[in-house]
Amino acid sequence: MSRILITSALPYINGIKHLGNLAGSMLPADVYARFQRARGADVLYICATDEHGTPAELAAAKAGQDVRTYCDEQHEIQKKAGEAFGLSYDWFGRSSSPQNRELTQAFCDALDRNGLIEERTDKMVYSIDDGRFLPDRYVEGTCPHCGYDKARGDQCDNCGRLLDPTDLINPYSAVSGSRNLEVRDTKHLYLLQTKVEGRLRDWIASHHDWPALALSIANKHLDEGLIDRGITRDLKWGVPVAKDGQPRPGFENKVFYVWFDAPIEYIAATRELFDASGDPDGWKRWWRLDSGAEDVRYVEFMGKDNVAFHTVSFPATILGSGEPWKMVDTLKAFNWLNWYGGKFSTSMNRGVFMDQALELLPADYWRWYLIANSPESSDSSFTWEQFQATINKDLADVLGNFVNRIVKFTESKFEGRVPEGGEAGPLEDKLYADLSALLTEATEAFEAMEMRKAAQAVRRIWVLGNEYLQEAAPWTAFKSDVARAGVIVRHGLNLVRLYAALAQPLIPFTASRIAECVGAELPLGWPSADGRAELNRLAPGQGVASGEVLFRKIEDTQIAEWAERFGGEA
Repeated sequence: MSRILITSALPYINGIKHLGNLAGSMLPADVYARFQRARGADVLYICATDEHGTPAELAAAKAGQDVRTYCDEQHEIQKKAGEAFGLSYDWFGRSSSPQNRELTQAFCDALDRNGLIEERTDKMVYSIDDGRFLPDRYVEGTCPHCGYDKARGDQCDNCGRLLDPTDLINPYSAVSGSRNLEVRDTKHLYLLQTKVEGRLRDWIASHHDWPALALSIANKHLDEGLIDRGITRDLKWGVPVAKDGQPRPGFENKVFYVWFDAPIEYIAATRELFDASGDPDGWKRWWRLDSGAEDVRYVEFMGKDNVAFHTVSFPATILGSGEPWKMVDTLKAFNWLNWYGGKFSTSMNRGVFMDQALELLPADYWRWYLIANSPESSDSSFTWEQFQATINKDLADVLGNFVNRIVKFTESKFEGRVPEGGEAGPLEDKLYADLSALLTEATEAFEAMEMRKAAQAVRRIWVLGNEYLQEAAPWTAFKSDVARAGVIVRHGLNLVRLYAALAQPLIPFTASRIAECVGAELPLGWPSADGRAELNRLAPGQGVASGEVLFRKIEDTQIAEWAERFGGEA
């Protein structure tokens, strides 16, 4: 049995996530995890809330709460939102956990022992009106590279360049908006990434089979030239800076940079899981090469804005530690799902957010749309019109209509049972062949993490069933040849079972309902590439029963109402 470790980029704690976040990390990771579980793999899917740094402090202050209370509440909110969308995490942890504190400090100690940590005096932005240093995201201004006027002090969301606050043009405080800023001296720890550049280049070069987007971003940052990276900040909320378990002299009022400790939380969250299950060393079997992780395949999912940290800074930490940690095998990056040509934005409250989406429609409607329109080769843009067309055509007309028609026909003509007898004919032989080819295509697309292609292949299998039913016409055959009608119906009902199996990763809630229609239940094993075998799974005599309509079409009036509420054109 293969062992597959899956992580998706940690969602910031600063409020419920929007559909763009879901499309670019958490949802495709879940689809892949569900697919691999159906194939029989031993899967561990890990995620967590990213709770340190500027986003948490600013959001807590805005909410009028202390940061710990705010993070406690938001973690539960985000966990429940993920569960409502069917995200099948094995563990949803917290970067503020004791496990992450211990591991983050241990990594710094290892890097320090290897001569890769250096204390430096920096000139950093200080807000006179706020009475504090303003690290990374506390400073906003104009990007010196592309001119974007809302760049943050750690990264420009427009061009993707990594920044330092002092790089910004016309900077201002994100806390108060004050431009009464000056540069003062402050001491920080630096990770000497330049000393591991050779090993980092070799490691990235060994992953030439990565998806093109991730590889191009990784090489872009290498080609621009690595810099040593500050890994501490003048904040109170975060992992305390320590050395050998004690506060590091001169750093008592500082914490580690959120982008230093957040990726370590993948490991820490796994440790949280095994600590909770009473197996305190179990996490090592997934993360330590000297404790059984040699056979683990590690896959990361994230939006393109997170790639730089996961292909440069975090690997530099792992390599620089000199310890036998499991490193990522495949990094699957996604472009942005935009909102009518602009960006979804948590801070600007622009777009539809996860909790709002579920007020409108069940999770599977959104899951299908986001995967079927996955922003893999380029950025894509959400529109209400496209959303309506995708749901009505794919889910209501193609999938839902097929299941409803064949099950109801069976109830009315075959006493609600899978017919027996009769022999498959030329139409069925063609169906077997076409189905075998499409099953191979779908499986290969899922395995390659090509989400849009996987959804397209599954949809074509749904269409294939409709075409078969239309051509075979059991309702006509029943009038003159009941046995022939029975053969057609039996194949149609087996297609229903097959559709449930294929739908498991994509629309799991509906997959369960589809399976119930033909007396099956999830989990179902992933289909083989043998079309004939897959259409002979149900035992003759098995009872079937139609349930509620699987999908209801989205009406124009609903689209107009939602466009008025959330923006965009109806």
